[in-house]
Amino acid sequence: MARIVVTEFMDAPAVAQMAAVHDVLYDPALVDDAPRLRAEAAGADAIVVRNRTQVRGELLAALRRCRVVGRLGVGLDNIDLPGCAARGLQVIPATGANALSVAEYVLATAMLLLRGAYAASAAVAAGQWPRAALSGGREIGGKTLGLVGFGSLGQLTARLARGLGMQVLAHDAMRAPTDPVFAQDGVRGCTLDALVAQADVVSLHVPLLDSTRGLFGAARLAAMKPGAVLINTARGEIVDELALAAALKSGHLGGAAIDVFGTEPLPASPHFEGLANLVLTPHIAGVSAEANGRVSTLIATRVLEALA
Repeated sequence: MARIVVTEFMDAPAVAQMAAVHDVLYDPALVDDAPRLRAEAAGADAIVVRNRTQVRGELLAALRRCRVVGRLGVGLDNIDLPGCAARGLQVIPATGANALSVAEYVLATAMLLLRGAYAASAAVAAGQWPRAALSGGREIGGKTLGLVGFGSLGQLTARLARGLGMQVLAHDAMRAPTDPVFAQDGVRGCTLDALVAQADVVSLHVPLLDSTRGLFGAARLAAMKPGAVLINTARGEIVDELALAAALKSGHLGGAAIDVFGTEPLPASPHFEGLANLVLTPHIAGVSAEANGRVSTLIATRVLEALA
């Protein structure tokens, strides 16, 4: 019987699935107790984490008998992949399991920000009637969505957007604009500069790499179409938060939805205060009741297979 340590939230049925076969320590608070986490890691044959557990440094060194790291999500920047490979550790992300949740978040926030009318409940309930002020909202149909990154998540987002009547552009540093994968989803491949200049909504779907860190700084934000909306569900360091706040305050951008931040939890951020055209969420774009179930079940199944 192997020992599986789960350091962050995992759906109960998936925990039970693993516990039926192996000895499982499930403690979502373990991520916040570094000494105990390292102590438990020393006896783990498998460790299951989300994005807050940093599988590197002292924790990686503590995983002396571990064979597999299950990642309840898809981003791997919290895991030292070369270090895991050197130790023979198999790293298993939940590829595709939360894609629908993220794609729906992108389109829902895009519609909310383009329309600009959904924060009026308190005013209407108080007897105000801001009909004229809220009558200039924009429809999503006919707008252009620009996807920065065109992996499986970008492709699913494109298909949903096309169903809403959007035109879709996509840029992927790993694909030529003529790559046939774009045409399969009715998407036009293009350069990043062309995408930024034409898109009414820009959505980021790239990993955090040296090449993507600060990708959307002041210059690139200024190059976006006036009134455009930016959505970041990828990684916080890809967007310069101060430059984004300035672009929103100046009116150059029509809105932004930001689900990921350079520091999480996000500390008090005065630069974001008072921005009615800004949606901030605590890294939950890929977290829904259904996605949690899919992600947890996938990782439980794959971890059990790796330990067999």
